[in-house]
Amino acid sequence: MGDSFGKLFAITTFGESHGPAVGVVIDGCPAGVALSEADIQAELDRRRPGQSLLTTQRKEADLARILSGVFEGKTTGTALAILVENDDQRSKDYTEMKELYRPSHADYTYQVKYGVRDWRGGGRASARETIARVAAGAVAKKILRQAHGVETLAWVSQVHTIRDDTLPQAVTSEAVEANPVRCPDPDAARLMAQRIEEARKQGDSVGGIVSARVAGCPPGVGEPVFDKLTADLAKGLMSIPAARGVEFGLGFGAVELTGTQHNDSFVMEGDRVRTATNRSGGIQGGISNGEDLLLRVAFKPTATINSPQDTVTLDGRKAQLKAKGRHDPCVLPRAVPIVEAMIHLVILDHLMRFAGRTLRG
Repeated sequence: MGDSFGKLFAITTFGESHGPAVGVVIDGCPAGVALSEADIQAELDRRRPGQSLLTTQRKEADLARILSGVFEGKTTGTALAILVENDDQRSKDYTEMKELYRPSHADYTYQVKYGVRDWRGGGRASARETIARVAAGAVAKKILRQAHGVETLAWVSQVHTIRDDTLPQAVTSEAVEANPVRCPDPDAARLMAQRIEEARKQGDSVGGIVSARVAGCPPGVGEPVFDKLTADLAKGLMSIPAARGVEFGLGFGAVELTGTQHNDSFVMEGDRVRTATNRSGGIQGGISNGEDLLLRVAFKPTATINSPQDTVTLDGRKAQLKAKGRHDPCVLPRAVPIVEAMIHLVILDHLMRFAGRTLRG
């Protein structure tokens, strides 16, 4: 059950890091959406490894193939299947991991849960599975943009202790994509790149924060109680490998304010109800209020590092591991399109639910 996500716009992903391919089946995609492999490829290229020296040097083209659900350039309304083949596996780099547990990985927990695990690059627990999310998110992105006018933009706002305080409203996609870190401030981006490179040379890794803004989400999106928009966004974003926390609006910063300082007062703008501030991040009571959705996702340092670490073998003997293979010294730059993809999947699924909530004559 853990390989599926969503209710009306639902996805099921499959594939392992060192298997033949990864992919996704989308159920509930509306018919008549103009869709090509190029639409999907544009997003996969942003997530692809080997983009710069700041990321893993695994060489994968990550070419998307649409296997079903599209005819004569438009979706048919039936199951939409997308496949991406793995071309550059080096399973021999992981032979040592067959007999021991890598610190802060899923090796031990998968072994305990299933009694068996794919030790080649982490198998299903590898971040390579996020290809499927990004492919499905590309489809959702196109529908959201064309049918609903919803636009999502994510960016790196912190790497280790280096922060970029650019206001969300001032961030542009051009500024984000202007450097390999995907930070909109060029000065902060330069310092972040230096810190990532330092960590790589030291055989270490660093984490950080990806921020996101969703513009154009109408008010009323989100379900009561357990399927709140905040809850489903948090679930989707926390399912991304290495994610460790999600904040909406002021997030944890709200604890330092009083109610009078934190509350968003209502005002009228023409015939539309607006909030004078947006400290709640565009969601109140778990339902969107029409303002920009503002959120942040914290990512831990990459668990695979090129430094000796204490561990144990499968039979309980003490061991030391110095990881081999090709890994990101910081996941943040490639996490940006993954964060956007999960937001797209959640928002579209909720918009489809919202459309059937009331009887309109």
